[in-house]
Amino acid sequence: MVYLTKSVAETEKLAEEFASNVSAGTVLALFGGMGVGKTAFTRGLARGLGITQNVSSPTFAIVNDYGGNPPLAHFDMYRIESWEDLYSTGFFDYIDQGYVICIEWSENIENALPSDAIRIYIAKGEGENDRIITVEKP
Repeated sequence: MVYLTKSVAETEKLAEEFASNVSAGTVLALFGGMGVGKTAFTRGLARGLGITQNVSSPTFAIVNDYGGNPPLAHFDMYRIESWEDLYSTGFFDYIDQGYVICIEWSENIENALPSDAIRIYIAKGEGENDRIITVEKP
């Protein structure tokens, strides 16, 4: 499915509605360059899951655990360069514990993504705030 949004608020609203399609253990692999709206998508997803915490990019923390039911873990894999780096994030532990996992910079761990991961590609559109969001379910 391909969606077009015209603002950050629309991207968040799309993700909030998309949350009804996820359950414990769902892995959402986000792909896209700097500033395309991966964190905005995650913010909307969290709201759709009933999470009220402030959602921010886990750039330096690598993972933000927002709790919830189901719980949501938000990863930033920008600086992950090896299997050792990936293991040190606790990524596989979160999968084993049944978290909904939203991963920014999934390009960097593509070979480690579960086969049932939902792939979400976010790209800039024609206008400054336009986004083209492509969702590929396995």
